[in-house]
Amino acid sequence: MDRAAGLSVRAKLTLSYAGFLMLAGVLLLAAVWVFLLRYVPERALMVTGSMDAPDHGVFPVRSNLLRVFAPRAAAVFALLLAFGLVGGWILAGRMLAPMTRITDAARLASTESLSHRIRLPGRKDEFRELADAFDGMLARLEAHVAEQRRFAANASHELRTPLAISKALLDVARSDPHHDAGEVVDRLHAVNTRAINLTEALLLLSRAGQRSFTREPVDLSLLADEAVETLVPLAEQRGVTIETDGDVAPTTGSQALLLQLCTNLVHNAIVHNLPGRGTVRVSTGVRPGTVVLCVENTGENLTPEAASTLTEPFQRGTERVHADHAGVGLGLAIVKTITHAHDGTLTLTPRPAGGLRITVELPATAPSAVRR
Repeated sequence: MDRAAGLSVRAKLTLSYAGFLMLAGVLLLAAVWVFLLRYVPERALMVTGSMDAPDHGVFPVRSNLLRVFAPRAAAVFALLLAFGLVGGWILAGRMLAPMTRITDAARLASTESLSHRIRLPGRKDEFRELADAFDGMLARLEAHVAEQRRFAANASHELRTPLAISKALLDVARSDPHHDAGEVVDRLHAVNTRAINLTEALLLLSRAGQRSFTREPVDLSLLADEAVETLVPLAEQRGVTIETDGDVAPTTGSQALLLQLCTNLVHNAIVHNLPGRGTVRVSTGVRPGTVVLCVENTGENLTPEAASTLTEPFQRGTERVHADHAGVGLGLAIVKTITHAHDGTLTLTPRPAGGLRITVELPATAPSAVRR
């Protein structure tokens, strides 16, 4: 936006300081003048030596007092004005020095240099709070931009893989007309399905992150039961036992997104488990102010550091890459985004015996508000 040039804040503060000082000087000299006229005895305002003085050469000089007082008052005003302008300019510069540092940091940030920090020294005051808040904002922006760039690179790689496979299959079919067309079609179908699933997951991740959904009362326990019923065939196929223990867990949010959250958690717990002898436990409950969904499974031993990275997009363990139901690497990333979009918290804790415990906490509502 183009704006007309105006006085700088330093100039405005300088004029304000000088004007206030002049006003104080005027009030002080006015008070002195009133004091001299009203409270000083008239005889004290007499001088001797006049030839026309009626009383032994003493004559009143009240009128002469103004002629004596005015030039000296004007000199005082000039001195106050000069002092106010010079002193105000220096003081304003010192007061606005932190603002200059903040402005420079903002200019650097506008050029995508988000690594710069103000780190304003000194004790806590309004400028220090502003600088600290700006540093915090820059840190969050830097982390967000880095995450978005990493996500874009990973998404491009993931989307390029099925396209490259499809191109290779078509090249083989073109170069070898006698190749089994049914096999090529089946493989193309599988690759295309994976690409579609990845695209839908990316769209879901974007929609959840933008919070572009309507909130309504839902029971998290019912959604968890629905997710379990949907995935029972997969659990039976992999020899995984599912145990459920659900109390009513009323909250508000998007029923479709929260169902996707529950489905992703249960699916993740089934797929990344001990084949043929694994267990998944799904439970819901209520805590003060929140409702809780907990999904835990048996599986490989994980370190806390490794568990903390599983919610990043396209993060997979070593066994996940070649699993039949490995998905697209966005399952827990979608869970994290949906949880944050519903003002909740997501906690991943490795189990001592192996496997993972994932806990989702969402704000609770009154049970009567939930439609069954």
